[in-house]
Amino acid sequence: MKGEIQIYTGDCKGKTTAAIGLVIRALGQGLKTAFLYFDKGGGDYGERKIFDSLGVDYFVTGVNRILDDGSFRFSVIDEDIAEGKRALTTLLQLFEQNYDIIVCDEINVSTAIGILDESDVLEVLSKKPESTELVLTGRYAPESFLNLASLITEMKQIKHYFENGVFSRKGIEF
Repeated sequence: MKGEIQIYTGDCKGKTTAAIGLVIRALGQGLKTAFLYFDKGGGDYGERKIFDSLGVDYFVTGVNRILDDGSFRFSVIDEDIAEGKRALTTLLQLFEQNYDIIVCDEINVSTAIGILDESDVLEVLSKKPESTELVLTGRYAPESFLNLASLITEMKQIKHYFENGVFSRKGIEF
């Protein structure tokens, strides 16, 4: 099977959820899958518990950006950049392990906000094995990534409960 590059981007929820669904479908067909989290260190992401039970290989990078008071740190610090570099190194290692599908969760936004250097990411993406399906998720997918993709899905916000004061909920958003 020839591996394509898919992008799930846009301004609404569902990008990571779609990627998780693809991983589940692939597992059902006996495909070897990996899920690489960019900038999602820390946190109680429910799918990781299920990944453990299903035997999905997943790799977590990033500094926990949730502060003690529950707010989110939007600034990018040196530790974020170091973790981004570690994620790219991990991706290169995964390319050598014959995965059928690799999800790079939040790689788009990590690039857009400066955790990753776009040219470094493009250099790593150029090393994608021919047979590996690669899924890039996150808001603000750079134009250069869009140009590489064979499939682009944009999640478009029509209405969101966040506008009514409903914030991230366990089991729904994480």
